[in-house]
Amino acid sequence: MSPIGGAQAALGAVLVTSAMLTGPVPSAAADDCPDVEVIFARGTGEPPGVGRVGQSFVDALAPRIGTRTLGTYGVNYPASLNFLAAASGADDAAARIADMGVRCPQTRLVLGGFSQGAAAVSMLAGVAPVGERIGSIGSAPPLPPAAAGQVAAVAVFGNPGARFGTPLSTTGMFAGRAVDICSAGDPICSAGRDRGAHSAYELPPYPDQAAAFVAGYL
Repeated sequence: MSPIGGAQAALGAVLVTSAMLTGPVPSAAADDCPDVEVIFARGTGEPPGVGRVGQSFVDALAPRIGTRTLGTYGVNYPASLNFLAAASGADDAAARIADMGVRCPQTRLVLGGFSQGAAAVSMLAGVAPVGERIGSIGSAPPLPPAAAGQVAAVAVFGNPGARFGTPLSTTGMFAGRAVDICSAGDPICSAGRDRGAHSAYELPPYPDQAAAFVAGYL
């Protein structure tokens, strides 16, 4: 097996268990600039958008930010069984962050992801998606420091990197402003053996745990 094929198989073994507008605007008060925007990468096999976990997280966050407006952006990437394509999700999220920095500099950005989407977020944090098992293969460049500084907080669920000792809460450029939600039984992000646990992050208490953490940075 080739090195790339072996890397894809390694990431697959972990995960399968389971527009750009231009022209600056004066402030986030403009119609297309919400006060807060959640940029969320969905999990494997979910249809385009923020996904079920992302939507549950957004729904839990909305009442915690008072009268401020809340927008969402579903990261555009395949979310397929070709896990090396997760890098395209990291690239798309990076482009969205850069775009919002120009158009909506007052909007507070929240970055998030579930499962394979969390792996894409790890790439942006400069963290190998499954520890050191893949290295640079299938990775996207980390965010430049200035772009990373635009992200107020991060929330990931069922993050494969957590299983290999690199949770985003303590690893990479989002450490200290990231919450890495992992069920004790989830085999994707922990040593657990409950496959069903990886499919329950849209249920309590997980969305509210993440929302409470993120709201503290907004």
